[in-house]
Amino acid sequence: MSIDRIIELETKLSYQEDTISQLNDVVCRQQNQLDEIDQKCELLFSSTRALTQKLAGEAGEGDKPPHY
Repeated sequence: MSIDRIIELETKLSYQEDTISQLNDVVCRQQNQLDEIDQKCELLFSSTRALTQKLAGEAGEGDKPPHY
């Protein structure tokens, strides 16, 4: 192999390593965003569930006949 060919391959490898590092950073940020979204969705679901149960309980109290 000629020295020019080796330099060309090393240059390509360097660019590829940089690209992989940048892509890894993007994937890590996206995973953090997904984790945050999962937490917010779980909080939203639990709040909705609690509110639904509370409203169902209040509606159940109004169903009693007036003589109770």
